Amino acid sequence: MFMNLAHRGASEYAPENTLAAFYKGVEMGANGIETDLRLSKDGTVILFHDHELKRTTNGSGAPGDYNWSELAELDAGSWFSPEYAGERLVTFEEFLRFFGRKDLFFALELKDRHVEEKMLDLVKRYRVQEKVTVTSFLFDNLVAVRKLDSDIRIGHLIRQIDLPALERLKEIGAQQVCPSAELLTAADVELAKSHGFEVRAWGAFSVELMEHILACGVDGTTINFPDILTQRLQTMQHV
Repeated sequence: MFMNLAHRGASEYAPENTLAAFYKGVEMGANGIETDLRLSKDGTVILFHDHELKRTTNGSGAPGDYNWSELAELDAGSWFSPEYAGERLVTFEEFLRFFGRKDLFFALELKDRHVEEKMLDLVKRYRVQEKVTVTSFLFDNLVAVRKLDSDIRIGHLIRQIDLPALERLKEIGAQQVCPSAELLTAADVELAKSHGFEVRAWGAFSVELMEHILACGVDGTTINFPDILTQRLQTMQHV
């Protein structure tokens, strides 16, 4: 099944990493959600992409500078549009309460070090292990995850697929390689699949790039506009 993963939710249409964006992604036909995991000062796992709060909230500084009770008061929607004024940040546990029982894939990108253990505890508590792929640009994060859990699915976010990258992923029992859509070639996809890896692209920020990665033969992608991808996949099924 092709992975149509709403990137930070349907982030083309609603403020990223909010419940509004996640729900909209599912409504638009996404069969999975991609989100980012960080730690608050008091160790709460939160869903937030940037190093700083200022782009997507009315706060300042780093998320890790604040306890969750303080982060929970921030407005995470007004920056996007007045329609979403008052939208709040979300903890990973809240996310799992709302979406964990749904028939969805979850791509969890680790943005902080030392978030691995708390993330895995919540994944197991909500029994979503079979739905989750843990990803990161930082290889050390993936090594830390594998040391804690020998079975959880792992994917490495990289710029471009090459043989050394695939060999490193084999060493930690990864299942997925996640290259940049812009740099991807059909030969890269063929190479990864010949070594037993799924290929899930990132950075398909335009319809043209979406079409490019589909032509390359990927198994899935993160996408800001899951509705357009849903329609395209339906068209492909009828060709």
